[in-house]
Amino acid sequence: MDGELIQLKIEERWATVTINRPEVRNAINTQVLEEIEYALDEVGNRSDVNGVIFTGAGEKAFAAGADIQQLQNKEAIDALSPGMQSVYDKLADFEKPTIAMINGAAAGGGCELALACDIRVASSKAKIGLPELNLGIIPGAGGTQRLTRLVGKGKAVEMILRGKLIDADEAHRIGLVNAVGSPEELEGKVREITEDISAKGPLAVRLAKMVVTRGADSNLETAELLEKLAQAVAFQSGDKYEGTSAFLEKRKANFQGK
Repeated sequence: MDGELIQLKIEERWATVTINRPEVRNAINTQVLEEIEYALDEVGNRSDVNGVIFTGAGEKAFAAGADIQQLQNKEAIDALSPGMQSVYDKLADFEKPTIAMINGAAAGGGCELALACDIRVASSKAKIGLPELNLGIIPGAGGTQRLTRLVGKGKAVEMILRGKLIDADEAHRIGLVNAVGSPEELEGKVREITEDISAKGPLAVRLAKMVVTRGADSNLETAELLEKLAQAVAFQSGDKYEGTSAFLEKRKANFQGK
């Protein structure tokens, strides 16, 4: 399924969603958000899709933030309505693993898109940050909260208040991205990650993501209870019997995701 502004490709059991607006540095407008949401719905229940990769068309930008022309016309009520934040919340809650392949600038709403993904891999030429204060507004699609949870309050406040983009190496140093590679290496690094994840039991992958995501915002006692309940589901699954049998028999597991 290709939309007007995104491309959706499924290859080696992973879906790749490419924002296809290189002429405006892949700026994210309302239609892009609608098409991202549709793509998530499209692949969410497909058993032949293990996860989703997000990237941008061209070599200059992953996504250079919100469409400023649309932003200029927004009023207070628009901030309270479902929009970019709700789409990114849906992405963050997506059951399958998600990876941001940051091939260029990821600013504002583009940075927040990457933050909503589980794993971020950046090109060495990428620039990343939340420059919204330069426009007289604040990050409003989860950026103030997700950035803080990733890099800590002090660094998040500094990045947001200064409104400057940082390079990929600095983003890696502070934990904002998981890995950095040259533009030529970028796709290969992402594929290494997808291959590792795809080799695991699909049910266990979903359960692990859920426990980590939900547990991070819970107290330890509640999070450990969630972990026990998820493990109970895993213990009863066919994948557990297949995984343990494969280990004992010294063969590759053939997981079925149930």
